[in-house]
Amino acid sequence: METIRFFHQPTISESLGNGWFVMKKYFLWLLLVLVICSIFDGSPAKFNYNADHPFPEMIGLAAVGILIATLIFIFIRPVIVWGGRLIYLQCARDENPELKNLFVGFQKNYLNIVLAHFLMAIIIGFGIVFLIIPGIVFACRLAFVPYLVMDKGLEPVKAVEESWRLSRGYGWTVFGLALMTIPIAIAGLACLIVGIFPAMIWVNSSFASLYQAVDFAKNQGHVESAEPIIQ
Repeated sequence: METIRFFHQPTISESLGNGWFVMKKYFLWLLLVLVICSIFDGSPAKFNYNADHPFPEMIGLAAVGILIATLIFIFIRPVIVWGGRLIYLQCARDENPELKNLFVGFQKNYLNIVLAHFLMAIIIGFGIVFLIIPGIVFACRLAFVPYLVMDKGLEPVKAVEESWRLSRGYGWTVFGLALMTIPIAIAGLACLIVGIFPAMIWVNSSFASLYQAVDFAKNQGHVESAEPIIQ
């Protein structure tokens, strides 16, 4: 029987293959992680409008809702979602996952997580404004930032620089794996809708596997890291 491989070639097919076995072995764990992360990873500012509300009250409710959603997006969402990335990485390494790591960022490295997320958003957003293509390039080259912050405890600028170094030569691999999300998600939706859950677990496991493979291929431990999130 095939098992999770800690080290494998940093290719789309091998990352998907290893991600598949990660999903099968840790499915219930990662399903719980996916559900919790999805609560904070949805579209901001979802409201139920009541036609009986006077117009000024609706505007006030919308403004408050947008403010709350923005604060969650900036100060809470990245900590939990990136904590989920850490758990996917633990599973890709065939380590025992711990659900508490979803929230470990609130106890350790909180500022680095928030600032790194904000820095990524600025860089990618700047690239999208200018002809879109640079934004896609930046997104691919910075795909490893969450793992570097959570796994190695790197500071924001250092994580961006290290992700850029790690992804050199693998930008198309990251982009190709991201494109594979589309048919996988469609296939998941076609399986009575609920198939989207294993589909997304597979994708996230594959990205964690790709990071692990690229990090090893580029001489793991080459960059001095700060204190990692978990010991």
